Parts: sequence; C-alpha cells; structure tokens
Amino acid sequence: MTAASPPQDPGPRRILVAIDGSHASDRALDEGVALAKLSHAALRVIHVLDDLSISMAFNPYAGYYTGELITQLRQGGAQMLARAAARASAAGAAVETVLYDDLGLPVQARILGIARNWPADLIVMGTHGRRGVGRALLGSCAEAVVREAAVPVLLVRAA
Repeated sequence: MTAASPPQDPGPRRILVAIDGSHASDRALDEGVALAKLSHAALRVIHVLDDLSISMAFNPYAGYYTGELITQLRQGGAQMLARAAARASAAGAAVETVLYDDLGLPVQARILGIARNWPADLIVMGTHGRRGVGRALLGSCAEAVVREAAVPVLLVRAA
C-alpha cells in the first residue's frame, strides 16, 4: 500500500501585471514573467490611463488640447506595452497586452475590475513604498488593490 501524495498546487493560471512605466513596475513585470514561466500561466500585461494621468501631464502653457494630450498618453501607453511584450517574449513567456483608456474610474478600480472580468488568479504590481506625507498626498493604488482584491496580490518594491 502506497501513501497518496498530496495534490500539487499548479499555481496561478492567469497572471495580471499592471505597469505604469516606473522602475517598480519594470521589476513587477520581471516577477510576473518569471511566475508565468514557472507555472505555465497566461500572462496579461496592462496599462491604465486615468484622469489623474491627464491632469498631471497637462501643462496649460504648452498649448495642448485635451484631445492631443490623450492621444499622446495613448501612444506612450502603447509603446510601454510594446516594450513590456518584447521583454516578456525575450524571457520566453507568452504574453498579451491591453491598454485601458476609458477614463472615469480610478486606476485601482479599473485594475480590480479587469482582474475580476478576465479573471486573474494573481495580480502583480510595483509599489514605490512611500510613507508618511508622500503616501497621504499621492495615495496608494497598490494599497487599495491589496485591500480590495479577491485574489492574491504580489507587490514588488522598487530597488
């Protein structure tokens, strides 16, 4: 009589990585890619445009019209996702990328909705590790995702 081995946890099957172009999100992408390869999971990398991105990029003296600014942010997001896809592919991971630019929701709400609808088994994102006044003024998208996510969240800090 042989003892039955415990069932192996296959790990996450669908990994969602949210990127914003920061060093922390680059590190999160690397972790997401490594986990996807290890567990043979589907990898989806997303970038979310939001109202805050537009207001922070807006310069009334630069002569931008809002439509032009949104177009530039979309192009920048698409380029960021193309670089992420190339990085993941070079590491040997199959990846799909999606740019979400429907404004009106905070980034964390959009990430949580995407994770629910896709559906993701794991969310991976970078965090800047701000404390005190910096965190109070800027808020923490990562903290909100951790607090409200229905699936595990892996936060990767910038070095």
